Amino acid sequence: MTTGGQFRFDLFESNIATVLQDCSYINLPFALPGVLDEVNDLLTACGKYFFQRSTTTTDLSECESSAKMILDIAWEKMNTGHWKDVDTNWRYVYTLASLFKVLCLLARSDSNKIDIIKACDMGLLMGAPLMKNILSRIASKVSSMTIMEKNQDFISKAKKWKMSSVSEDITLKNEVKEEKDLSQDDFIKNYMEKSCPVILTDSIKNWPALSTKPWSIEYILEKARYRTVPIEIGSKYTDDKWTQKLMTIEDFVEKYITNKSQQKEIGYLAQHSLFDQIPELFEDITLPSYITKKDDVNISVYFGPDGTISPLHFDHKYNLLAQVMGEKYIRIYSEDQTEFLYPRHNTWLSNTSQVDMDKPDLDSFPLFPQATYQECVLKAGQLLFIPPNFWHYVRSLNNSLSISFWW
Repeated sequence: MTTGGQFRFDLFESNIATVLQDCSYINLPFALPGVLDEVNDLLTACGKYFFQRSTTTTDLSECESSAKMILDIAWEKMNTGHWKDVDTNWRYVYTLASLFKVLCLLARSDSNKIDIIKACDMGLLMGAPLMKNILSRIASKVSSMTIMEKNQDFISKAKKWKMSSVSEDITLKNEVKEEKDLSQDDFIKNYMEKSCPVILTDSIKNWPALSTKPWSIEYILEKARYRTVPIEIGSKYTDDKWTQKLMTIEDFVEKYITNKSQQKEIGYLAQHSLFDQIPELFEDITLPSYITKKDDVNISVYFGPDGTISPLHFDHKYNLLAQVMGEKYIRIYSEDQTEFLYPRHNTWLSNTSQVDMDKPDLDSFPLFPQATYQECVLKAGQLLFIPPNFWHYVRSLNNSLSISFWW
């Protein structure tokens, strides 16, 4: 059963209406399985407001209130128990409620655009993609409009963001091998099949992010400063006081990069699927040609100041780590060194060492000095291959942005 009416594009500015074309395919009533009848009814009522010929300001206020009620119910459902056990339909509920809240805000002339962007991002972070990822497209459009309106304010702040952090002076012992102009066949034969780390020095230098549109803190802010992202608080995820906060990229830069010296803790945008949330940034990069299964790649972004740390750990997939901004010190141990690295015993962190690489407790971990390793300082424009199950420790030496490609 469908609404039988037409979506009210006339409620929105013309440049927003063009983004909302997929909303015309909303089917009513909603009957998501496993979802409370009350919630399905509220979603259906919200949907109807945008297919009625005479939707009023009062109607929009009622719709926004209903959407907020649905979001509260869905939040409760999604935060009970483990995230992996959450019924996907509740994530769809969160996305739909976020969409209806956003539509209400867009249809009102007095709405704060930053509130609209935040509502989109919450739907993207907590929900599941719907209507060709419509929340991402709305957020991108409203974000670009807002940035244009507030450009003068951005220019006045830009000087504070122009920093030239100097990296540590590090003496390397057993350096990771570097290769230039390496073919994919040679990469597979000499490194993938033999499980050997390697630095590829020239394979990503043609990315726009490293050439025609060079990424910097200013560039990231210019593109996405009002977008809400999860920030890790604490130097590393093994710290007892480690936590996460949601904040805009602008607030993150202001607090944890520009004014880092004034903070007691370190903030880090770590292992986040930023390109799913802000796909226009993905236009500045391409998948490395060495990836052998391009239809099954997980991509994460790491962005933060000097001193951010990924503790010694391993991943089960192939990893190409691209350095786009700044430098990182990386130490790598092969899988056969595991007995010296004291893996943690709990399930969640069983891929992480108990050893604090910066202050190793040799009384508790006496075998650690016997472990052999390779190391490097990964520089902007370089790509590091880390084989599956190879232990690696990563520390940012200055303001840094990296991208991991796992497959």
